[in-house]
Amino acid sequence: MSERPPQSPPSPPAGVGEDPAKVRQILDGAREVFLNLGFDGASMGDIARTAGVSKGTLYVYFENKAELFSALIADERKHAKREFHLDPQSPDVSTDLRRYGRSLLGYISRPRNIQSVRTVIAIAEKFPKVGQEFYRDGPQRGLDYLQSYLEAQVAANRLRIKDCAMAARQLQVLFHTGVINELLYGVRNTPNEAEIGRVADEAVETFLARYQGRAGEEAG
Repeated sequence: MSERPPQSPPSPPAGVGEDPAKVRQILDGAREVFLNLGFDGASMGDIARTAGVSKGTLYVYFENKAELFSALIADERKHAKREFHLDPQSPDVSTDLRRYGRSLLGYISRPRNIQSVRTVIAIAEKFPKVGQEFYRDGPQRGLDYLQSYLEAQVAANRLRIKDCAMAARQLQVLFHTGVINELLYGVRNTPNEAEIGRVADEAVETFLARYQGRAGEEAG
């Protein structure tokens, strides 16, 4: 099993006769428009003008605004600097998970990422494909990666978990505790590094109290 960190999906491939540079031009224009006007306020005409292309050209590359927004999110994930690495061979599960939690929470809590989540939630009912792709390439990919790490640690007798998929979901929620929902509702500010570290440490301590126990003691 590959233990590489989850990779973000690539930018949508250009079709036959399409120009990758033109795709980049459109995505850059779309980013500016969505940041300034939001998803609902933006129009394909606004995006075409800002990107410096005709509406006809824009529709050659993207069928609608939702598809363009989804492509923009995929592109930003591709280029984001993230360090979500877990070493399944490491005996120091606590340190690994604390580092992972800091990286995860620090990344998700960035204002632009929170705004993206809000937008996806707002349009998912009308454009379910956007919601499905966002979840598959973000939260689900992270859960799968975390699950594979936990399975490796169980096999090494460092953790005692019957259902690693459930445990991965529980740990993800613990990392989000008191931060992500409050950010989504706009009732708090972005956490600083000290708070992120405290939340991650508490999450891992709670998680290991449940799943390490005798297995971790025997392994040590």
